Amino acid sequence: MAQMMTAWNQGLQVGQNFGSINTELHLPPERRETPPPPFASIPFSRDLDFVNRGDILDQIDQRCSEPAGRVALVGLGGVGKSQLAIEYAHRIAASQPDKWIFWVHAGTQARVEEGFRTIADTVKLSGRNQPKANILQLVYGWLSNDRNGSWVLILDSADDHDVFYNLTGGDVSNRQPLATYLLQSRNGTIIITTRNKDLAFRLTGRRHNMIEVGPMAQKDALTLLERKLGFLPDTNVAVDLVHALDLVPLAISQAAAYIQARAPLSSPEEYLTEFREGDRKRSRLLEHDAGDLRRDGAASNAVLTTWQISFDHIRSKRPSAADLLSLMSFFDRQDIPAWLFHGMSTGMLRREYNAGDCESGISSSVTDGDADDDADDDSDDDFRDDLAMLRDYCLIVVDEAGVKFEMHGLVQLSTRRWLEVYGQLESFKQQYIKKMATSFPTGQYENWGICQSLFAHVQVALGYRPNEDTVRLWATLLHNGGWYAWSQGRFDIARQMLDMASKVCETRLGKEDAKSLQSISLLALVFSDQGLWEEAEKLQVQVTENFKTKLGADHPDTLTSMANLALTYRHQGLWEEAEKLQVQAMKIRKTKLGADHPDTVTSMHNLALTYSNRGRWDEAEKLLVQVMEARKTKLGVDHPNTLTSMANLALTYRHQGRWDEAEKLQVQVTETFKTKLGADHPDTLTSMANLSSTYRNQGRWDEAEKLELQVMEIRKTQLGADHPGTLTSMANLASTYWYQGRWDEAEKLEVQVMEMRKAKLGADHPDTLTSMANLASTYWDQGRWEEAEELQVQAMEARKTKLGVDHPDTLTSMANLGSTYRNQGRWDEAEKLELQVMEIRKTQLGADHPGTLTSMANLASTYWYQGRWDEAEKLEVQVMEARKTKLGVDHPNTLTSIGNLALTYNNRGRWDEAEKLLVQVIETSKVKLGADHPDTLTSMANLSSTYRHQGRWEKAEKLEVQVMEIRKTKLGADHPDTLTSMANLASTYWNQGRWDEADKLLVQVMEMSKAKLGVDHPDTLSCMHNLAFTWRSQGRCTESLQLMRDCVKAQQRVLGAGHPHTMLSSAVVAKWEWLEL
Repeated sequence: MAQMMTAWNQGLQVGQNFGSINTELHLPPERRETPPPPFASIPFSRDLDFVNRGDILDQIDQRCSEPAGRVALVGLGGVGKSQLAIEYAHRIAASQPDKWIFWVHAGTQARVEEGFRTIADTVKLSGRNQPKANILQLVYGWLSNDRNGSWVLILDSADDHDVFYNLTGGDVSNRQPLATYLLQSRNGTIIITTRNKDLAFRLTGRRHNMIEVGPMAQKDALTLLERKLGFLPDTNVAVDLVHALDLVPLAISQAAAYIQARAPLSSPEEYLTEFREGDRKRSRLLEHDAGDLRRDGAASNAVLTTWQISFDHIRSKRPSAADLLSLMSFFDRQDIPAWLFHGMSTGMLRREYNAGDCESGISSSVTDGDADDDADDDSDDDFRDDLAMLRDYCLIVVDEAGVKFEMHGLVQLSTRRWLEVYGQLESFKQQYIKKMATSFPTGQYENWGICQSLFAHVQVALGYRPNEDTVRLWATLLHNGGWYAWSQGRFDIARQMLDMASKVCETRLGKEDAKSLQSISLLALVFSDQGLWEEAEKLQVQVTENFKTKLGADHPDTLTSMANLALTYRHQGLWEEAEKLQVQAMKIRKTKLGADHPDTVTSMHNLALTYSNRGRWDEAEKLLVQVMEARKTKLGVDHPNTLTSMANLALTYRHQGRWDEAEKLQVQVTETFKTKLGADHPDTLTSMANLSSTYRNQGRWDEAEKLELQVMEIRKTQLGADHPGTLTSMANLASTYWYQGRWDEAEKLEVQVMEMRKAKLGADHPDTLTSMANLASTYWDQGRWEEAEELQVQAMEARKTKLGVDHPDTLTSMANLGSTYRNQGRWDEAEKLELQVMEIRKTQLGADHPGTLTSMANLASTYWYQGRWDEAEKLEVQVMEARKTKLGVDHPNTLTSIGNLALTYNNRGRWDEAEKLLVQVIETSKVKLGADHPDTLTSMANLSSTYRHQGRWEKAEKLEVQVMEIRKTKLGADHPDTLTSMANLASTYWNQGRWDEADKLLVQVMEMSKAKLGVDHPDTLSCMHNLAFTWRSQGRCTESLQLMRDCVKAQQRVLGAGHPHTMLSSAVVAKWEWLEL
């Protein structure tokens, strides 16, 4: 048999075969597999540190409960989209065990297909192992079959549009985009996590189905930090740390992992300190991979690397958008103006590629290009498309109006690090400097709107260093930025910018270069406003001398620097030096430019202000009238400079007590400024403030208050709550409250102003010290003399150190402290201080200067309290006569002198002479100030006192009732001056033996005084003293003695045992106790 087969085989010969030989592999048929029951296929365990973030999970659940629900979690990489999806999946698995849950990583087509194959394997799909099986179609068919049960499909990291909309699957002839396999079924829900808003919209079909996931709320971020660390650091450190990390969950987790890995050598405090050291340190920390098992294995756990994946994708799809992102990374993260970038996509940021550029990834050249109108339109379209891509990838936030952008600080850091890797950091940094230098204008008022919108970005530029090509632009940018900051009262940042600008100019251009001198000159003005007058003087002398050498003594820039130096001398109280310089500048300008040249007129104006400081108001007035008329002719009636000279003339009128004329001019100036510049222009606000001061001088406090509130609120809105101008407004309002006797309100404002000035300007700044002095005055009126003394001593010593012993402000502090000593009955100390102030002012200002005369009047008051009436009278006569000559007979200060002399006559029993003087004062005050002016009423009260001493009680009573009623109407029933009138009327009743009426009034005064001023206020105690006498006169001896004892205890506690009032009350108690024996 075997031989036969051999022969047979040999006989079968196959010829040469030129055709194809097909072979088929026939596999045995598949056996049907039993599908498992529904279960959750979630590749990540549940996060025990998960922090629930508001209602996001509820929103997911709500969208998923809708038929064929689709929901997309959209947000920047690292904000926790996948973690929310993991938590939701685990919650559904626990609450609905009969529901299928499938997880597919959707970063690439291959991974999506891999995920669908896993689903096919999980549910044991028949035919899945066939070589030509279309897995996508098989899974699609299974998911669409209601009999297979309900399901949730999670597509994680679906960031790339091409993954879902390029053709895929099956034979070439029947390939479909992946998106077509994402069915809409009432039986299932699809959850997508993505960084791409546009893709999210296309996959879900509705904006309603998109949930934006941003950084965490602070409380959630702190909870996450605590859970990741296992403890919560110091609250301030924890808050600062999570905000430094932009509240991004991945960054917080990464930081916690870094700290834990290096414990105990690292701590949250040390991490935060290191993080703040600069971009390089921050980048190193944020490139640390935290190794989170709940993130896809292909995804980085370092937040910077995570974002740089998005950057690479944008660069490959739209290079101009990558350029825009690169430039924006150098700005401050908030309020990036859109107008800065219009036209940049095809112009300023035109890309030049070669093969190497495409490989390395980032365009290198930045060029300026001209374009026609069509090109501009195309450029705007390109710009909008670039923005759309950056917004869709959640890298920027665009405001509703589309005019401002915002970026996360860490995204900016990541972008800069990305640029550094590709060697493009320096190129874009220099482009940023160019862009800002050419966009940021000078600090003049008309530019403030633009300056305000860009200033935060200029501050950022301060930290960047220019190269040789951009160094001059950078210095110009800092100069203009410093100019604007100075105009806004932001002196610290102005000083920093101008110091840097001047140093760069000096190094690059030389100390004598005009740009260097301009920055130094502006820096000197900043020093001056900071009260650093010696530093300002030093710089201004330097600038003036350099200008003289370089440009000549009569060059306009030299003369301007001389004017600035004179201004500093004026601040220092060096008025002779200021006047000398101003006269010199004025004469040169008259000769060089002509008498009516604007610069000459400005010199005359400045000289007039110095005359005003020196109390030479007639000379000041003469010059200011001349200036005003010249400006009216040369510039026009409504020119700002004309209005400024009118405003200063009004101030001179005010100093002269010519308040009606001052008011008339100020109203005119204010209304013109409103029309010309606007109601909220700084010059308008200044004129309103000046007008309110005139109202205050006139005793029209309600009108003053109304204006001051208005000015304060506008300045708060326009300049900020801590701007020096705003603080001045608050201080002015406090002064008005003070005059109204609203001391609690005044105190509250003054404390606020003082603290803000300490923080803003420094504890020893002249304005801060003025605030302290004002607050001390309020304490003084409240009878809080110890507190007043403490503040006054502090202010005085600081002024001595800062300004010098003979500076006008120092002398004012000494005079105020002298008044406090006087009220405390410390007359020897008061006298010593007042003599010192008087002598210095005589030497410095002259014997007839208003300040000197005020010192003499204060010293006379101290003599008066000591009963040294001859010395008091001698000084008062001297002051009165000097004021008559210097200020005029009807000047308010002259009238005060006459009134003080009358009081001295009163105490000496020279009542006829006192009456004559007081009648004269009253009549003049009525004409000059008005019948209801506070000074007029004070004079009337003093005249009634004279009548009382003369026993002319009916006349006294009539005047006192009149004064009291006017004060009630004008000031209010509980104003301290009103209470004084009531007490005076009670004294008249008492002298007439009308003790019941006196008792009734005094009880009323005492109760109101307790409520208004406090139980321990000296005026309240004086009222107790007088009431005790009234009760004694009524025969209520026991009650009167007890009240006087209570009065003595309070006076000992408040005034001290040695105070004259205390000693008087003590003597009365002793006498009454003796009478009781």
